[in-house]
Amino acid sequence: MSLLKFYWIALFCAAASSSVLAAANDPLTVPPDETAASSWSWFGDAMLREDHVTGIPRADSSLQRTLGRARLGVNYDPIPALEFGAALKLAASSDDNSQDRRNNYNERSNDVALDQLFVRWHLTENTSLLAGKSTFPLELSPLVWDQDLRPIGISGQTSFVPAELDRIGLVAGYFTGNLPYGDDSRIGAVQASYRWHEGAPTSASVLLSYLDFSSLRQLTLQGLARTNRHVGSQLISDYHLLDLQLVGRMHPGGWPLEARLDLLRNLGADADRNGARLSLVLGDRTQPHSWEFGLADQRIQREAAMAAFNSDDWWFHSWSRGIMPWVAYGLDATWSVRLAAFHEMRDEVDHYTNRILLDVYARW
Repeated sequence: MSLLKFYWIALFCAAASSSVLAAANDPLTVPPDETAASSWSWFGDAMLREDHVTGIPRADSSLQRTLGRARLGVNYDPIPALEFGAALKLAASSDDNSQDRRNNYNERSNDVALDQLFVRWHLTENTSLLAGKSTFPLELSPLVWDQDLRPIGISGQTSFVPAELDRIGLVAGYFTGNLPYGDDSRIGAVQASYRWHEGAPTSASVLLSYLDFSSLRQLTLQGLARTNRHVGSQLISDYHLLDLQLVGRMHPGGWPLEARLDLLRNLGADADRNGARLSLVLGDRTQPHSWEFGLADQRIQREAAMAAFNSDDWWFHSWSRGIMPWVAYGLDATWSVRLAAFHEMRDEVDHYTNRILLDVYARW
């Protein structure tokens, strides 16, 4: 493992943190009164990960790697209705990039790249348009989407309040998948949501999403379709995903508790087209000195999800079943640590694949 790679990540994180702290403490950047907010703001995150996998159904059945990643971005609001954003990503790993596709990673392990570049126009307080490279605007679970991916496209979102504390939302957009190796995939997406008593101690949400994936030939040719069935570069099924999420939140004994059921069906497949995920999360590691305990149980049939785009924390992206327990702790407002275990079995294989992830996160 090259120490030089992690030196650069550590330097990047230190520079990012010092820039944010300097902006907060420099009297020249502090507005003279609360109404004169700065047009510039910084954001970023970092992760250090130790990754161990055993029981992989192939000749070299185990894997161990160390990964570091840091992202630093800036927002600029020249006028209240207009926002520009950009972010840089730096990643280093004990694995070479040539191993990424074989090990089911969605991003390059060693990379210096543009993470985000976007413009957002706020038409009203509840309506906005977004164009460029940014986080995916739909709220989706790891069953369907990897939150580290940054598609390029245009989207719009709006919401209105039918009753006090309730909100109805609508998000729609069209994107290029923007995966490595010349991917030219296209994604049309729409999500409708109803959020009951949003922000209250007891609340619930219903989210219904539709994602239409197309132009998947290059992606499949590069091996990113993974366990989805294909002949050469031609996928057997289309991928028109209908996803329903039911979410409930409450605070028993003062602890935040979230239960989420995600039901997935691929309308473009004739068979093996369903997926489901149930997760329970007690606590919140984003709060200082707070514990978080979680458990996820998921089943994905072979054609249910587009396996190039869902979470690569799980070793298998479809054609599998498994559970994921985890425990995490928020060290302070910036740093947290998480230990997660994965116990998965691919269909038509008679043994489990086990994975341990130890992650240290920072967010500012």
